[in-house]
Amino acid sequence: MSVGLLAVVDDILTAALKASAKTAGVVIDDAAVTPQYVQGLTPARELPVVWRISLGSLFNKFVIIIPVALLLTAFAPWVLPFLLLIGGSYLCFEGAEKVTEWFGTHHGDEGEGARDERRLVFGAIRTDLILSTEIMLIALDSLDPGLNIWMTLAALAVIALGMTALVYGAVALLVKIDDVGLRLMKSRTRRVRRTGARIVASMPAVFRVISVVGTVAMLWVGGHLVIANLAETFWHGPYDLLHVVTHAVEAAGPVVVWLTDTAFSAVFGLVLGLVIAAIVLGVTRLGRRPARPARPGSTSAEHAGAETTPAN
Repeated sequence: MSVGLLAVVDDILTAALKASAKTAGVVIDDAAVTPQYVQGLTPARELPVVWRISLGSLFNKFVIIIPVALLLTAFAPWVLPFLLLIGGSYLCFEGAEKVTEWFGTHHGDEGEGARDERRLVFGAIRTDLILSTEIMLIALDSLDPGLNIWMTLAALAVIALGMTALVYGAVALLVKIDDVGLRLMKSRTRRVRRTGARIVASMPAVFRVISVVGTVAMLWVGGHLVIANLAETFWHGPYDLLHVVTHAVEAAGPVVVWLTDTAFSAVFGLVLGLVIAAIVLGVTRLGRRPARPARPGSTSAEHAGAETTPAN
């Protein structure tokens, strides 16, 4: 019995490992996107916020994504492309907003620190929901269809735990590496102190690079999701154009093809995101438009005139 159990566990781990390999690109995107959510927090709050986001990520995967994906795969597989289309559009919108912020456009109002932290955590978990959905759907699609429902569920659970630990472990290490530099600066060895000082001095640039990479990753993943799922639902145009562009550079090798695909998806995602952001901004401004103020005394005077003027 123990041998049979070990064989089942081995099958589950093997299936999870094979499926995980195909999600590597999205996992990298997730790891690049998340650190920007803890920028600006005090060092004491960085790890607690990363921990809260990781718990939210586990909630997304185990309570929402896996059950819904299994149910939809079994009973309504046609719904999945529409969900990915909505999720990709949101990523494009969020990425485009961050691009406009690089040029001085600010979104929303500044609030208190605790409120900002809650907003950051909620935003990170919301973005994680979309990225994790793609990770788990790719993994589900990569699993052997011959697996029964329980082995499929177990493999997805292993993937969810492993990917969450990998992404948020890397994020926690990244956001605390400056503390490592500060400790090295207290060393008695001059060379170690210099190394610590270089680490601390480089961290602002590192986080700027991470912010740019994370934004590009949002646009890339979001644009790719929209292009791929538009082709499965409404419109083949963007997908056919992407195919033509990548085919034109196919002779240059797979790396150039991948870079071209990525750049096309990111540009498409940026354009779509800017359009959505403009629509959202327009709707928001219409909703906040104040009523035209009345002239002082005009209302009472007009009413009085209307009451005292005799009819002809």
